[in-house]
Amino acid sequence: MNLLLMEIAGWFGYLQRLEVRVQVILLLLVFLGQGALRRRLAPRFPMAGRGGVVIIALLSLLSLALALAGQPFGLLLLGLLLYLGWLGLGGVRLLLGRFIQHQQMQVLETRLIRPAYLMVAALLVIRVFDNPQDLALIPIGEWFGSEVTLGSFLLAVLIVYVLAMGTGPPAQGVAWLVQRSVGISNGSRRALALMIRYAAVAVGIVWALDHVGFNRTAILAVAGGLSVGLGFGIKEVFSNFVSGLWLLFEGSVRPGEVLFIDGDPCEVRSLGLRAAVLWRDRDNAELVIPNQTFFTNTTVTYTGTDTLRRSQVLVSAAYHHNPDDVIALLEATARGQTRVLATPAPKGLLLRYGDSAIDYALRFWIANPMDNVSICSEVQAAIWRAFRDRQIEIPFPQQVQYQVEGPPKS
Repeated sequence: MNLLLMEIAGWFGYLQRLEVRVQVILLLLVFLGQGALRRRLAPRFPMAGRGGVVIIALLSLLSLALALAGQPFGLLLLGLLLYLGWLGLGGVRLLLGRFIQHQQMQVLETRLIRPAYLMVAALLVIRVFDNPQDLALIPIGEWFGSEVTLGSFLLAVLIVYVLAMGTGPPAQGVAWLVQRSVGISNGSRRALALMIRYAAVAVGIVWALDHVGFNRTAILAVAGGLSVGLGFGIKEVFSNFVSGLWLLFEGSVRPGEVLFIDGDPCEVRSLGLRAAVLWRDRDNAELVIPNQTFFTNTTVTYTGTDTLRRSQVLVSAAYHHNPDDVIALLEATARGQTRVLATPAPKGLLLRYGDSAIDYALRFWIANPMDNVSICSEVQAAIWRAFRDRQIEIPFPQQVQYQVEGPPKS
């Protein structure tokens, strides 16, 4: 570790050269002052309103000026090339966006593509000051009975990071191929993709530890000590992790399932290591629920065997209307709605005789549980119009007050 710090300290000697300091100062001025310059040029030159155009133009002109003056301009040229590559990542996003969903593409870009580019850019900058191959051989310490070099450690971390952040789309692709070949459901496809991702990350961690050269006996001893810590300190995290794996294999809670949580239907968006993320339609909210909750609490699912759901609306009609006519009208109204299934057929029921009206229920089936609220709203609006056209009265409670005289005064 001391040798690494000495190497880094030696880089500052490179900044003592005048031509290097001039280029560094010019780079800082370009990136810090481009905002003010862009605001000045934008009224006359609309293209200058884009910050990228201003930076590219300034770096190109400064590099050309130094070249004509016979001065070194390598750092300015490197900065220009790196900035052009950064802007080019937008084109990569558009290209991959044709094959990958928007949400997954955003995660892939922010967690893998752009960090990987920044790492490559850092290596190119380090090459200006030092030889990366020599830096990779610097020992940084002895871990678990094995000497670890900077290169092996960074490579192991890079492999694990890439597997953790970049295996999502490939796992989705493999699961899609399995779905097309075997014919599994969409929920099973999502679960399979998640298990493939977990397996890839686990294999990557084992490979990284072996590549660094960790002593296997020491690792087993540390793992034994961690198992004791799991029982005391992080048992909840470990329990949620095991619960998530069990739920994937069991298939009761998988991405794409619709669960009934706190009176609302929620769609399972993802099943992570610690918690499941559910989407609630009525307010576009995402609920983060620990995995072990599904083992300790009763959970109602609408997609365990199929996605059909029986829904119901309640309505009242006055006593002077024939109940058979009201029930027939309710059933006919439900059959006229496009999102109400014809089979099983809608069913109207007389529930009870109320104080001022007869209470009815209309039960019908829908294909998507997440559409229950909107379909019920459509059905109830259609019932109101049907009752209006057939002059069926929906009464409301009425109270009549009588004034009772008290006993005569003596």
